[in-house]
Amino acid sequence: MKIQILGTGCPKCKKLAENAEAAAKVLGLEYTIEKVTDINRIMGFGIMTTPGLAVDGKVKVAGKVPSVDEIKKMLS
Repeated sequence: MKIQILGTGCPKCKKLAENAEAAAKVLGLEYTIEKVTDINRIMGFGIMTTPGLAVDGKVKVAGKVPSVDEIKKMLS
């Protein structure tokens, strides 16, 4: 599973990365985390507000930081 954090590295982006990693670990998933910081790549996902979370290339959330429990639902 490829988890992508879409954002420029702001505090919200970092929190989203922490939450996503925690959720994946709790679920016992095999995963990699990629931080996508290039604005053109982020726009290529079709989102205009960051942070964003994509799983295997599909955007799951944009513009907010979901909780660990919310991310667990997105990953399972």
